[in-house]
Amino acid sequence: MIKMTDLTFAYKNKPPLFRGLNLKISDGNIYGLLGKNGAGKTTLLKIICGLLFPQQGTCSVLAFTPSKRVPEMLQEIYFIPEEIYTPPLKISEYLKLYAPFYPRFDHQSFGQYIKTFDLPRNDRLTSLSYGQKKKFLVAFGLATNCRLLILDEPTNGLDIPSKSQFRKLLAASLSEDRIIIISTHQVRDIGNLIDPIVILDDGNVIFNQSIDDISRKLAVRLQKTEPGKDDVLYSEKTLGGYVVIDENRGESESNLDIELLFNAVINNRQRMGELFTREA
Repeated sequence: MIKMTDLTFAYKNKPPLFRGLNLKISDGNIYGLLGKNGAGKTTLLKIICGLLFPQQGTCSVLAFTPSKRVPEMLQEIYFIPEEIYTPPLKISEYLKLYAPFYPRFDHQSFGQYIKTFDLPRNDRLTSLSYGQKKKFLVAFGLATNCRLLILDEPTNGLDIPSKSQFRKLLAASLSEDRIIIISTHQVRDIGNLIDPIVILDDGNVIFNQSIDDISRKLAVRLQKTEPGKDDVLYSEKTLGGYVVIDENRGESESNLDIELLFNAVINNRQRMGELFTREA
């Protein structure tokens, strides 16, 4: 479990990025971390890993304090940043050097992942394309069997077949005691994977809900005429009319487009917050 309480963080000579941030993340889920540019998604991931330190508040990750960076915690975390680096090593050399840091590293599964991603075994990692490097790091991260896997924009650089393979491998790797966090703007690439959805805005977590709760509390419909601003939670112009998000008042549960949900939360924060804090 990850728990942040009243967490404050600021970069030097800058106003606070987070002010009293609270977040709870439970085992056995693939969390989607969403937010506008500059909302602090990558910063939050680095705080979780112990790469950045909060000025105030508490942060507990797998019962450890990340800022202490004890080996027992680090062997349970694998972080793939958006800007990746690979040393000039062959895959076998990389495994020999880095796999021992992870006590449950599964060499057999790693071999299967490499085969699925069709990666060359004998080339140096620095000679691979950006997408191939990303697939290698994903394969290594999955094979660590660590309890916390963090992926920042993991589908950047992947072609369409690779995105499909990525989704299948990630879904199969989830277990009851594992947490996977994906931070991305490419929600259409991973929309069927993430649950719950966490949205950052204005220095705090403004939304942290499961797909079941979202589907139960929100209804989506198409209509030809533009709705009044106060008549619905959110609407967007689309071909043939308007797609509308409103409170579910007994309709069947809806499959909600995550981009549409994100826009609704950002643009109607107060009403969405009231809806999801209301008792069923």
